Amino acid sequence: MLTEDDIKYDMLVVTGPTASGKTSLAVALAGRLNGEIISADSRQVYRGMDIGTGKDFHEYITPERHIRYHLIDIVDPGYKYNLFEYQRDFIATFKMLKKANIFPVVCGGSGMYLDSVVRAYEIMEVQPDIGLRAQLEKKSMEELIKILKTYKNLHNSTDIDTKKRVIRAIEIEQSRRLKTRKMSRMPVLKPLVVGIMTDREERRRRISERLKRRLASGMIDEVKGLLDKGVPEEILLYYGLEYKYITLYLTGKMEYNEMKRSLEIAIHQFAKRQMTWFRGMGKKGIVIHWIEEKIPKEQKVKTVIELLAQ
Repeated sequence: MLTEDDIKYDMLVVTGPTASGKTSLAVALAGRLNGEIISADSRQVYRGMDIGTGKDFHEYITPERHIRYHLIDIVDPGYKYNLFEYQRDFIATFKMLKKANIFPVVCGGSGMYLDSVVRAYEIMEVQPDIGLRAQLEKKSMEELIKILKTYKNLHNSTDIDTKKRVIRAIEIEQSRRLKTRKMSRMPVLKPLVVGIMTDREERRRRISERLKRRLASGMIDEVKGLLDKGVPEEILLYYGLEYKYITLYLTGKMEYNEMKRSLEIAIHQFAKRQMTWFRGMGKKGIVIHWIEEKIPKEQKVKTVIELLAQ
């Protein structure tokens, strides 16, 4: 096991596209480094959303010990957890682990969450302005877009996907102008970032096989249970992928085979977007040390430990 003096980094980040085996490698490394896992998954924060988000709790149990994890199961489904909250919770967890001389191993594939801690984003928190929203709700989509254009150039088309998004974007811009927001204070850290690389065909095979296992292990019942508990349909659609398509199936908007086929395509597309995001991180100066998925886990662990000491 490396000593604290041997390690030249503040934390280790293990990432890669969906179904690449991130958790298994991160847990093995945490076991060698007196470490614990900090999740960087935007959906694993929700309680009761286990199968669809791939929490795979059994992977945290090693022959030596049960590896503790953080930022998993911290809010109830139905809530919209955001990036500002993730940074806040990450900083608190990171400081707690460092104080206890435990090495942080960040694991996940949510690109923006990873990027926000690796590149120390300064995130703005804007509280809802009920009065402003009530005024804006009365306006047409065209009027709202015109208002938003007075604040900024619309480079991000997602701001104008829906009326709710345009109103939120206006709310944020007005808060920025009035300086009524809170800013995150993310410390600048020195991370070692490693990624698990799979070739396109192997990644597709793993995604398809994993989807079959999840459907067979009760993923549809999991989503039905969330609906039965009162989680709104629109919130499950917002969570995307498994929760979106299974909700469409359970509410009669899709047949089973169409749901399965559409979901599989959507997950493949998601993995492709993840790789695009990782390449973007590289262009912004973040070095990701890519490790082939096909090599034995012990060799992966050895490679990462050597990198930590360089």
